Amino acid sequence: MGIRTQRIITAIWFGLAALGGGAALAEGACDAGSVTLSGDWGSARFTIEIADDAAERMQGLMHRPSMARSAGMLFLYERPHRASFWMRNTLIPLDMIFINPEGIVTRIHANAIPHDETSIDGGEGVIAVLEINGGLAKAMGIAEGSRVSHPFFDPEQNYPCES
Repeated sequence: MGIRTQRIITAIWFGLAALGGGAALAEGACDAGSVTLSGDWGSARFTIEIADDAAERMQGLMHRPSMARSAGMLFLYERPHRASFWMRNTLIPLDMIFINPEGIVTRIHANAIPHDETSIDGGEGVIAVLEINGGLAKAMGIAEGSRVSHPFFDPEQNYPCES
């Protein structure tokens, strides 16, 4: 089995696991509690928590000893800006996926080191950041240019939320 086939199977498995079964694919494939990433590598769906105010964004995933493989946290901002993160009090390695207003992944910082206070620069024009377990982006093929589907992103943009 080739790497591309393995990635597709893995993405399908995670998607079904996050949804609880195939029937959910047809019903409400896009809701505030999940995010779907897709590209020429396939697609992956994560069940997410939302951090959309200053207190939630500051807390993030700090002090958590683990996170389900199909889970993540989506940080949402009022307007595009230069995003910068760190790993203070974060116990698990994370992949940080930086997203522009059109729902396109612009940068990925892989395997951020737990407790590291070095600033992680996401670049300019970031309106959202998805944090998932460290190493998953590479394992699944998620890359810059991947598209993100979530109700937060304007439906008039290039990858609207499909419901």
